[in-house]
Amino acid sequence: MQEQRKRFTMPHTYVLIGMILVVVTLLTYLIPAGVYERAVDPTLNRTMVVADSFKYVKSTPVTIFKMFQAIIEGLVSTADIVFFIFFAYGYINMLISLGAFYGGLGTLIKKFNGRETLIFPIFMIIFGVCGSTFGLYEETYGLLPAFMGISVALGYDALVGGAAVIVGTATGFAAATLNPFTIGIAQGIADVPIGSGFGFRIIIFLVFQTTSIIYVMLYARKVKLHPEKSIVKDVNFNLSNGMTREELEKLPFTTRHKLIMGLFLVTIGILIYGTTHFGWYLNELSTLFFVMMLITGLIGGCNLSQIAQHFINSTSDVLFGAFAVGVARALTIVMEDGQIIDTIINYMSTVLAILPKTIAAVGMITVQNLINFFIPSGSGQAATSMPIMAPLADAIGLTRQTAVLAFQFGDGFSNLFWPTSSATLCGLMSLPINKWYKFITPLFLIMLLLQIIFIIIAVIINYGPF
Repeated sequence: MQEQRKRFTMPHTYVLIGMILVVVTLLTYLIPAGVYERAVDPTLNRTMVVADSFKYVKSTPVTIFKMFQAIIEGLVSTADIVFFIFFAYGYINMLISLGAFYGGLGTLIKKFNGRETLIFPIFMIIFGVCGSTFGLYEETYGLLPAFMGISVALGYDALVGGAAVIVGTATGFAAATLNPFTIGIAQGIADVPIGSGFGFRIIIFLVFQTTSIIYVMLYARKVKLHPEKSIVKDVNFNLSNGMTREELEKLPFTTRHKLIMGLFLVTIGILIYGTTHFGWYLNELSTLFFVMMLITGLIGGCNLSQIAQHFINSTSDVLFGAFAVGVARALTIVMEDGQIIDTIINYMSTVLAILPKTIAAVGMITVQNLINFFIPSGSGQAATSMPIMAPLADAIGLTRQTAVLAFQFGDGFSNLFWPTSSATLCGLMSLPINKWYKFITPLFLIMLLLQIIFIIIAVIINYGPF
């Protein structure tokens, strides 16, 4: 009897991150520890790296116990994100459980009357513009279950809805025009006029956003015509196993439902206003969703005990996503404890300094993409890399605006790819990370090619403040 070959099974997302964590821990033994001096810039009121201040220090390799401890520290340090996920999902799930969301969706589908395919491109444009201008990103996490449910109801798979939110927002955030969290900080550090280079960035935004919309909608069309080709056909999405279109159109949309969904639109308006005018972030947004969940539950006829039980049930559905955030954060903690991040950045900048202009510009994109693995925070990466990259651009004959553009590209687009960021996204969608890579890798490579093309154009035109 012929022995059957065992079929390879992709490890759980936590296991994959754990494997990377082991590799990163080993690197703390192989890469010398080093640090840049840091000082507070009085103009920007921000702690930044001091250029040409790198020095090697005594190695602090991370022990096995410390490696496991980093996971716990990661969960603690990302508590604001974890609880934001709980409250955002609690609110959206309240809309679903009361019947208001699906009732409203059925009415919306009937009003579009055959033009439902426009829903996702329209929202991808909206998310992209918001990400490009005022840095919308994590604030959209709470909308994922709603859009995944819409996607299933329209005959796609849940990944289409998730990608519409994530790819639409992330593309706008990366191909930004005025994003204060990336371009604003980077231009300030590089001593480039804030908001300069806007014209070229508009072109970049249009090209990248159009590319992302086309990619997502081509996948959506393929899935609708051939459901068996869905990347996630065997994945169980807790909050997105919606109804069929026919079932949705038959659902009632009562006065109470209309009031609840009207409140949902008001909530989104408050979210946008709070983030743009008052600088709201995760704690404020968690409070917003918490309060709206209570009000919605009461309007829907629930008592406080029922609302509390609903919240407990909804959090159990998203524990996977919430914990993935903390587990991924452990990677950065280990690299910080091992003091290897600055050493790696110093190695990269040393190599760039000896390259020709065009190649060095492409190299800057590569370096910034790699740095984003170690420092997922856009503002944190700007404060660490731009004090090095700005004078380096001067030395090799590039404009500082080009260095800012390279930072912008490298910081933003790789958020869709590196596990230090994408593990969070997969967790939010209850999606195995290998499924995400199967979907996003072709788009990421297309975007990488576009980054190279635009940075070469920037070198040719001597990209400056226009």
